[in-house]
Amino acid sequence: KSLCLSELIILKVLFLNVFERLLTVGVGQNVTLTCTRQKYLYEQPTLHWIRLVSGKSPELLGGTHAFDYDGIYETPHITAKQGPGTFILQIHETQLNDSGFYYCIKVKRLNMEFMNATFLRIRGPEPDIIDIIQVPPSDPEHPGDSVSLQCSVLSDSEKKTCPEQQHRVFWFRTGSDESHPRLIYADGNNQDECETKPEAQSLQKCIYNFSKTVTSSDAGTYYCAVATCGQILFGNGTKLDNKDLKPDNTALFLVSAALATSLIVIAFLIYFIKTKTCEFCNGNISFPHINVYKNILSNGVLHYLIV
Repeated sequence: KSLCLSELIILKVLFLNVFERLLTVGVGQNVTLTCTRQKYLYEQPTLHWIRLVSGKSPELLGGTHAFDYDGIYETPHITAKQGPGTFILQIHETQLNDSGFYYCIKVKRLNMEFMNATFLRIRGPEPDIIDIIQVPPSDPEHPGDSVSLQCSVLSDSEKKTCPEQQHRVFWFRTGSDESHPRLIYADGNNQDECETKPEAQSLQKCIYNFSKTVTSSDAGTYYCAVATCGQILFGNGTKLDNKDLKPDNTALFLVSAALATSLIVIAFLIYFIKTKTCEFCNGNISFPHINVYKNILSNGVLHYLIV
């Protein structure tokens, strides 16, 4: 299952840390977000609150003018209104689906400026995941070989408190020249195999595999991440070094052998041509059935007669 645009934006922003603050509250609490409202003498921009939630399109929560304005955007759950020098967004009795990014945007003609951004996390039921274990892969022999990364997710069904809780698995990679992990694969909720431990029927172990054809540029640390219950949990990571990717010398040997053979043949041809040329120049080559008679003088001109 592919990621929607809003999920990709959220995952990217999580690692780039572009939001100004992370706010965590419990279910049912009230939240107030504030954006600075500056008055202008001539051009009057507008301010807007938008919300970006995973799996949904960006949602406009309210808007106002830079000058003083009494208009209020209000629903039973959310209120957007002006305050003294501010534009306020109030969320009443937060719910789990209120988790997401909240942006205050200033629009001035054709220009749009992000004033601030807050990631609001609503703390609800805890996930049932106990541990995420990544098994080191077998070393690939050569670039172009396939390597299999494995992620084992251990969960306890007795801790299952989220309704219709599902595990979505993502794979990230961070290279030696990169400071933030980069999403490389989304596995959805399709596990390769799950098993229940006999000693504890509530414990379940699911294994997720990710196979990739590697090159020398694929060196780095690979992370397995599981999204569940409004959270993203990461494994310990597994490292793939450049030294593990042994160069394939077969093609190099074949090319070297072909080059050496070509040089030998060329040297032999040069020697053969040079030898024959010298024999011809020295008169050592005779042509049978051809006789050359010289010194036939006719009208004072020297002629050669070939028979």
